[in-house]
Amino acid sequence: MKWLSFTVQTFFAAAILAGCASYRPAPAAFHEALDQPYVLGAGDRIRVTVFEQDGLTNTYAVDQSGYFSFPLVGSVPARGHTAKQVEATLAAKLREGYLRNPDVSVEIDRYRPIFVMGEVGAAGQYSYVPGLTVQKAIAIAGGFSPRANQGSVDITRDINGEVMTGRVRISDPLLPGDTLYVRERLF
Repeated sequence: MKWLSFTVQTFFAAAILAGCASYRPAPAAFHEALDQPYVLGAGDRIRVTVFEQDGLTNTYAVDQSGYFSFPLVGSVPARGHTAKQVEATLAAKLREGYLRNPDVSVEIDRYRPIFVMGEVGAAGQYSYVPGLTVQKAIAIAGGFSPRANQGSVDITRDINGEVMTGRVRISDPLLPGDTLYVRERLF
């Protein structure tokens, strides 16, 4: 009988440790990324204004390769750059034989979407809005399912070209392009 009790205890200890082994706390870079200027990526849409040049002012989508096509100058790199850096690049390209002193402004028109998966009412792709938290994203996705672990979630985020996954609280903020996974609770 003692042997059976020991076996059951060992089994439960192994099950608990297996659950803990998959725990991945959020790397420090997760929180540092929140304080950095926004970096453009595929799926973003930007509004480019070239003052006194109505034919060049328009909204442009950043394609899968990280570029957007602009009249006169062709493909302009956007992935990994801030809006201010894209402004400077575009102004420099326009100065090369097209405009004397171009005044260019670039702003984010629409951020790339977030993805919510796992134990939620309606998993899928959703629009990102500034100030979005994990809890708000889950609410947009139909709330927690009855089996959801409501304490923390896993987020996969691209930080400086490196894809990282970490566990965060539901009050943590999201960034455009994040993939949120709500785990199933054990009991």
